[in-house]
Amino acid sequence: MSSEYAKLVASLSNQDILSKWPEVTPLKKISGIPRSAGSDSSDSDLFDGHDEEQIRLMEELCIVLDYDDKPVGAGTKKLCHIMDNINAGLLHRAFSVFLFNEDGKLLLQQRADEKITFANMWTNTCCSHPLCVPSELGVDSSLEGSKDVNDLTNAVKGAKVAAQRKLEHELGIPFSDCPIENFTYLTRIHYKSASGDESSKWGEHEIDYILILKTKNEITVNANYNEVRDFKYVNADELKAMFEDDSLVFTPWFKLICQSFLFKWWDNLDSLDQFKDEEIHRLL
Repeated sequence: MSSEYAKLVASLSNQDILSKWPEVTPLKKISGIPRSAGSDSSDSDLFDGHDEEQIRLMEELCIVLDYDDKPVGAGTKKLCHIMDNINAGLLHRAFSVFLFNEDGKLLLQQRADEKITFANMWTNTCCSHPLCVPSELGVDSSLEGSKDVNDLTNAVKGAKVAAQRKLEHELGIPFSDCPIENFTYLTRIHYKSASGDESSKWGEHEIDYILILKTKNEITVNANYNEVRDFKYVNADELKAMFEDDSLVFTPWFKLICQSFLFKWWDNLDSLDQFKDEEIHRLL
C-alpha cells in the first residue's frame, strides 16, 4: 500500500466516513434494518450482464471500519466494493479460511464465473465478509452504545461465526465439520486491490482475519456452483507448481498471504500459537 493511500485511510475519522458515505448506517441504527440506505442494486450499470443471485448478494451488509479496525457502521457489499469508494478510503472487514485435511493438504477453491469480483480466480478455502449483525460482530445484544464491538476477542468470535456460515454456503461443508472451536485465529492483514486491471469498477479494501481450520476426518464438500467453479486439495509443492502455471490466476489477497506467511504456517500446523498476534499487517 502506498504511504499516501495509507495516510488517507488513517486520516478518516468515524464522522468523516459517515459524512463521505451517507449510505453507511451508523452502528447504533442498524438493528433490524435489512440493508443500508440507498443500496438498490438496480440503479446502476455496474451490474449489467451479471448473475442475478450475485447481484442480490451485493445487498448484504458489510462492517465498515476505520483504519484501526474499529467498526463504524454498515455498508452494502456493493458500496464497499466500488473502486471509486475504495480509492477514497472506504474500508471493511473480511476473513480468510485456510482448511487443511488430516494429510496436511490445503483445500483451494476457484471462484465461479458468476462472481462479480475476482471471477474464476483460484484462492484459499473460503474468503468473505462478516455481516454487520451482532453475532458476526461477536456481541450478543443490541449494538447501541456498546463498546464490545471494539474488542478484538469479540471480533475474532464474529469472524469465526461468519466463516462457518460461508463454508456451508459456498462449499456445502456442514457446521458439524467446522465447529467454531476448531478455528484458530492467527492475525489480520490490510490490503487493497482492483478486481482485474486498474481500470476495474470493482475491487477490495479489507482488514482480513486469518483463520486456520484443521480437520481430522474426511469432510463433506458439496460446492455451490454459483460461488465455486472448482476445488481441490494440494500440498505445498503442488501449490507452488500452480503459481508457476501462467494459465492460472490467483486472487491478490491469496498471493500476498502466500508470499508473506502461508508456507511458514504450513510447516508448523501443529504449533500455530507461535504465529498468533494482535497486529494488523499492512500489505501492498
